Amino acid sequence: MQICNVCSGETPKYRCPACRIRYCSLSCYKTHKANDTCQPPKQSVPPPAQDLNGAYGNEDPWTVEDVLDDDDDHTDKVPLQRLRLLGKSEELRALLRNPHLCQLMRSVDTAESKADAMKTAMQEPLFVELSDQCLQIVEKND
Repeated sequence: MQICNVCSGETPKYRCPACRIRYCSLSCYKTHKANDTCQPPKQSVPPPAQDLNGAYGNEDPWTVEDVLDDDDDHTDKVPLQRLRLLGKSEELRALLRNPHLCQLMRSVDTAESKADAMKTAMQEPLFVELSDQCLQIVEKND
């Protein structure tokens, strides 16, 4: 299990967008920024991924490793090739054009407790439809 790179006391939930260190809270983030030690990583960064509309984002691209770290206890990992199929699905694109679904996804993304937000979102038929569509795409047998 990992610990916060700032306070070394809690399990980190976040990553600094600039230097990618892990931290557990807003106060640790502020401490990290106040120390002026935040430096972007020296390793090469892959080009930003295109969003579903073909535009490039201004934010640092996330990596699969950010989501599924090797030390996490996830037994169901989806290969990167399968994840890329999500961006090519017209059915998924059509679902993501729904403003209500976009708002649901924003609420999950910005929630303090992601697990609670996901439980709430999974009560919405539209969000369940999105989840089912994603699973169909990544589990499809070739």
